[in-house]
Amino acid sequence: MSVEIERRFLLKNDDWRDIASAPQTLQQGYLSVEKERTIRVRIIDDQAWLTLKGYISDVSRSEFEYDIPLAHAQTMMATMCPFKMEKRRYRVEFEGFLYEIDEYFGDNAPLIVAEIELPSEDAVFARPDWLGEEITSDGKFTNAYLSKHPYATWEH
Repeated sequence: MSVEIERRFLLKNDDWRDIASAPQTLQQGYLSVEKERTIRVRIIDDQAWLTLKGYISDVSRSEFEYDIPLAHAQTMMATMCPFKMEKRRYRVEFEGFLYEIDEYFGDNAPLIVAEIELPSEDAVFARPDWLGEEITSDGKFTNAYLSKHPYATWEH
């Protein structure tokens, strides 16, 4: 079993943009959106994956990811995924750590979230100045939740 250990943050400012990689556009569709388990189809360019995630803790999830044919992913997305989203992903290397920064489109705009994958739940990591409030334990900021309850519908 693979375990994903991840922490998520809002951003204070756009200073990260100067050091970010060129973005990739991700399309995601969800077949199942529950706290205990999510099943996701993801398309990036001409590649596609089916991912199953199971809840372990707010920081850790079991994760199983499989390459699937693009045509299968497109069909699943069009016919089986009631909840969808698109986002642009940037990568930023900072003091030996990789941050993935997701800039959401559509009804989830203008939300921007930084994620960092860690080797353990208690790992110490470098925090750049542009990193804001931690939202790891706030389930509203998971992609699965956002696909069902877009950011634009929240009271701000």
